[in-house]
Amino acid sequence: MKSGTFKVVLAIAMTGMSGIALAGDNDNGQGVQRCSIPATTVAAIQAQLANVAMMDNGGLFSPSRMWSAIVDRQGVLCSVIKRGDAWPGSRAIAIAKASTANDFSNDKLALSTANLYGPTQPGGSLYGLNNSNPFHPDYLPQGSGIGRVPGGVITIGGGVPLYSSGKVIGGLGLSGDTACADHAIAYRMRRAANLGLDMVPGGVAPGNTDNIIYANGTPLAGFQHPHCGGNDVMP
Repeated sequence: MKSGTFKVVLAIAMTGMSGIALAGDNDNGQGVQRCSIPATTVAAIQAQLANVAMMDNGGLFSPSRMWSAIVDRQGVLCSVIKRGDAWPGSRAIAIAKASTANDFSNDKLALSTANLYGPTQPGGSLYGLNNSNPFHPDYLPQGSGIGRVPGGVITIGGGVPLYSSGKVIGGLGLSGDTACADHAIAYRMRRAANLGLDMVPGGVAPGNTDNIIYANGTPLAGFQHPHCGGNDVMP
């Protein structure tokens, strides 16, 4: 076994999480890191995908075909799973959405990736944010990145921060359908885990949450997100 293969397999063994490892010797000096979210918590979140995918989530596919990714507060990739014949390109997007929700939420304000759509459009107060933390290309191949920090910024629906005792512990990212369906599934999975991971300290959406805010028209205002189609749902 190559040394790189051993290190990636060891990372999964240490965390006890579901994920796919890809053999490789190049860790870019980063090294395999332990995910700081308890393995039982990660498993509880990811276990919700099968049930939530069967719900009416809007979008293009029913049941939903999805990649689901979890990162911890340091951005370490803890787990990546998929359901059905999900788009291969959505794997990296799910990871980047998890990273984005984690990276731009704190103990004062939770921001889902859906909330970031409006401010990152041309003329918005956060325009250019998408260029700030690029996804590491070494972790594009399916199966790679567990125990690493892939990064990435995606400012469309599908990523939500994870909370524990008022503190951000990481992010959950979903991709495989319209951005609106991705958000619905991520939001529902976080809640369905029944671990208080959705107890956000504050948000920009109604009810002081980080839920999606659908725009009624154009131009967008504040933290709004456009509708993706006629069957969008509010989770």
